Amino acid sequence: MAELITVARPYAEAVYSLATETRTLDQWSDALAWLAAMVNNPDMVEVVTNPKHTAKEVEALMLDVLGERANESVKNFLVALIENHRLMLLPHIASQFELYKAEAENIVDAQVETAFPLTEEQKAELTSTLSKKYGKTVRLDVRDNADLIGGVRVLVGDDVIDSSVRGKLQAMAASLKN
Repeated sequence: MAELITVARPYAEAVYSLATETRTLDQWSDALAWLAAMVNNPDMVEVVTNPKHTAKEVEALMLDVLGERANESVKNFLVALIENHRLMLLPHIASQFELYKAEAENIVDAQVETAFPLTEEQKAELTSTLSKKYGKTVRLDVRDNADLIGGVRVLVGDDVIDSSVRGKLQAMAASLKN
């Protein structure tokens, strides 16, 4: 998977650079999300990877689905991906683009697992605490995970904050082995 990200990165950088220059970050974000969703669809994958379909047919199909999101720059980008057999990189390109965009907007995403659903007040408190810690606006993605037994586990970039009962039990068990 790291190889796909490595190959996708220059495409994402180029698109981000163009979107920044033309002040079309949101439009590119929308178009890339749609393109990524298309190539994640098994029916579309079957069409895109089938040698019976020409590059023009694949292009026409994808542009038709994109509709008005497909401005001239998006069309050119799509053609380049098709010609270079890189369509399947679209989810990675879109993901990397969103990382660049979030960085520029001083936003960080936090994946939060909780043993029990959080109240709106708890979410607001957690958001505030993480915003202070990272010095950025924090977007929470909260998911319930009963396996944690109690507490929360937060992932922000490469940082893991594990204050779950399960995490503490695992840490205690590991220290007893040493």
